[in-house]
Amino acid sequence: MAKPVIWIPRRLSEATIARARRDYEVILNEADTPGTAEEIVAMSARVDGMIPCHSEHFTADVVARLDPRLRIVANHSVGVDHCDLAALKSRGIVVTNTPDVLSDATAEIAMLLMLGAARHAVRGDRIVRQGEWDSWSPSFMVGKQVTGARLGIVGMGRVGRAFAQKARGFGMEIHYHNRSRLAPDEEQGAVFHDGIDSLLEVADFLSLHCPATPETVDLLNAERLARLPAGAVVVNTARGALIDEAALLAAIERGHVAAAGLDCFKVEPGGNPAFAGHENIFMLPHIGSATRATRDAMGARALDNLDAFFAGREPRDRLV
Repeated sequence: MAKPVIWIPRRLSEATIARARRDYEVILNEADTPGTAEEIVAMSARVDGMIPCHSEHFTADVVARLDPRLRIVANHSVGVDHCDLAALKSRGIVVTNTPDVLSDATAEIAMLLMLGAARHAVRGDRIVRQGEWDSWSPSFMVGKQVTGARLGIVGMGRVGRAFAQKARGFGMEIHYHNRSRLAPDEEQGAVFHDGIDSLLEVADFLSLHCPATPETVDLLNAERLARLPAGAVVVNTARGALIDEAALLAAIERGHVAAAGLDCFKVEPGGNPAFAGHENIFMLPHIGSATRATRDAMGARALDNLDAFFAGREPRDRLV
């Protein structure tokens, strides 16, 4: 019996590619460039399944032009805001993602961004690296202390809970807003806010961990930024769409927000050039899940979903 044919548009981990080639006929984009709309449509006539990343966009227009041969889109990501799920469902195409396996890696990046933003990591690195460290005083490079501070988390899913657990090691007081309240054993003493505004008012540090949906675009806008305590620090490792970047920049320039740590932006790749002139904005190029162990685990999870589907079983991480 012929093996199913799958398309891998980006260069995944070596372990993932080796396993995929063992079990499937693989078409791999060795150039490791984002799959365009035309490439996705053309490839749909050649393959039975795909393992796309967040860089491949399955818009309603793209989905309407997909060939009937394509039966499953096994995403190499947790977030699926690059997929029009309703459109894919209407075409009978199964969609899966890779939850669970990247929570700790992303939470680690959130912790790095929080600490780096609070303690002037960008400026400190620059002055040492450029040979400008020529003095010291008690007022030099004074930042914001994390230990014992109040941390507000928006979105207490897997990553949010992993971040909260790490923050408890710093003795932080955890507050959170979520669509529904967690069970007491999952809260572990965290304070639930049924509205985001009351959460913002107590958040010395605010970390975003919710998905990007039409309802959460520009969730953190000028009005909500103004509700934060003066000198708050904002962290985002979720999606760039959650923040009104012009409003965040204005809040930083007037000093209401002391600093920000950002791993994602409205425009990716590239980020926001307007942020570059502000050393109290600590930025990374969307690398929250970028560890070897996590990349292997994400690839394995995507392949597990493909294996189940082609064996006639329900994929573990099916979304539609």
